[in-house]
Amino acid sequence: MIQLSILKISAYGPWTLTLGSDREHELQMLQASLYKEVQKLFSEKNCLVFPNRADEFFVVSNGLELYDHIQIQKALEKLFDIRLTISIGYGESPFEANLKAYEGKKNETILNKEHNIFGFVNGKSDSKVSIMHLDVDDLTSRRQINSPYEISSIIFELYSKMSKFFLEKNSLTFFMGGDNFMVIASDDAKNSVQNFIDMIKSDDKISLNCGIGNGYTSREAVKLATQSLDTIRKIRDSGKEKPEVYELSC
Repeated sequence: MIQLSILKISAYGPWTLTLGSDREHELQMLQASLYKEVQKLFSEKNCLVFPNRADEFFVVSNGLELYDHIQIQKALEKLFDIRLTISIGYGESPFEANLKAYEGKKNETILNKEHNIFGFVNGKSDSKVSIMHLDVDDLTSRRQINSPYEISSIIFELYSKMSKFFLEKNSLTFFMGGDNFMVIASDDAKNSVQNFIDMIKSDDKISLNCGIGNGYTSREAVKLATQSLDTIRKIRDSGKEKPEVYELSC
């Protein structure tokens, strides 16, 4: 069972129009500041925030109760003039949890009206979270023949393929910057990741590494996923044949 909390700026479009035409620099600074604070507040509760769009964030919030979300909303409301809505859902897979949160907001299943919180809370749970951390192996060599913008185009095309592939496995993929991606993963996604790596290597001549972490909180799972990825690099750097997928559990 996995719990997701989706944060979105309320009525963002109409609000931006009140700033006039010379607003883009202000919006970019606001979005960056907001992401920083949301990540800080949830990470203090052993969660990790995944940027979905600049005005929306996904949080794997296993272990968090409604009270925890209210605390975070209060902190954000003190820092920013804008209002955020939180939609919470849980399910057997990440995509199902996403649908449950969407259902809660769509049907106005109110958990706390004062702080704009909707959905369904699973709260404390012994279920583990699985996170996959993927990166491109030896992107440096591509920089010798491709310009920075061409590299970005390659990475975003890879992101599109990765998102589509793992969505079919009821999992959610996020671009984390650089050549790093994270997948909130179902068992089906974990079992299929080698197939995805092989497909990308064959079709696009891109080699990927994947570290998998399984933990009771999202921070714990991501820590183990990154440790798994570091282990792959250490094996590679030692001169031994490296695995493309490595998995650790708490």
